[in-house]
Amino acid sequence: MRAEVVAAARGWLGTPYRHQASVKGEGADCLGLVRGVWREVVGEEPETPPAYRADWAEVGGEEALLQAARRRLVEVPLAKARAGDVLLFRMSAGCPVKHCAILSADDGPEWKMIHAYWGRSVVEGWMGPWWRRRLVAAFRWPATKET
Repeated sequence: MRAEVVAAARGWLGTPYRHQASVKGEGADCLGLVRGVWREVVGEEPETPPAYRADWAEVGGEEALLQAARRRLVEVPLAKARAGDVLLFRMSAGCPVKHCAILSADDGPEWKMIHAYWGRSVVEGWMGPWWRRRLVAAFRWPATKET
């Protein structure tokens, strides 16, 4: 399933960044990418996210994204994250988790991830020190409950 998740995520590369969207080739934000891959690999989405503003984490203060991931995915220790897993990031200290990505490569000195990059598109890039410092949680898809 890991290879299927990574292949599905790569199918979204180049999709323009669009806040709250989840349509391959048309538009997606980071959550929209994960939702789209869920539909392709797992099936129907288990819940529809509520409408959210671009600054939702800064003004709301709730861990909505982290709580949703814990409801629907299987949390694993960061050291056990593998290609195909969903990664969550805290963009600023003291703020709720706000960004998600799919780990696309876990070999070599630097991991790679696929994510919707604000102002650009869905991209695959190196997960360097800047991203590593912000990484707070990793999750497997429901059908990959390996330890």
